Amino acid sequence: MATTNWVLDPTHSELQFKVKHLMITTVTGSLKVLNASITSESDSFDHAQINFEADASSVDTGNTDRDNHLKSGDFFDADQFPKITFESTSFTKEGDDYTLVGNLTIKGVTKPVKLAVEFGGIATDPWGNTKAGFTISGKINRTDYGLVWNAALETGGVMVSEEVKIVGELQFIKQA
Repeated sequence: MATTNWVLDPTHSELQFKVKHLMITTVTGSLKVLNASITSESDSFDHAQINFEADASSVDTGNTDRDNHLKSGDFFDADQFPKITFESTSFTKEGDDYTLVGNLTIKGVTKPVKLAVEFGGIATDPWGNTKAGFTISGKINRTDYGLVWNAALETGGVMVSEEVKIVGELQFIKQA
């Protein structure tokens, strides 16, 4: 069976993260510079190999001061660790959806993660490109990756949750 390669369509993809702020609301951010690829044996994608890379300096929460803090040594340390990477170890079909397991590296620390993946399907765009769509979701603990900055609150609790929700809408283009 022939191997099929897919590359991320960055204009139709987004990767977001969500954290609790002051433990009362959620702040959403995204990584704006992404590259990803899928290598599969078929269009069912079962057991595909998935790789992902994002520029840590492309973090965007809609607030320049917060973004600069996230790029600093308190969080991503983007000057020393410019890339956030993921490499799959398994991609298995469960019903209509998938479970994606792999190694996520942030700030030089690599840990295994498990993500839920909803397969949106395959379609051909008006220019004849074959596209595949996926929605990913999961959670990580940011302190596992050395992102440990926080501040205690007078009322108890902390300023920023340790739990980070990951949400992605990713569209891939089939390569000839």
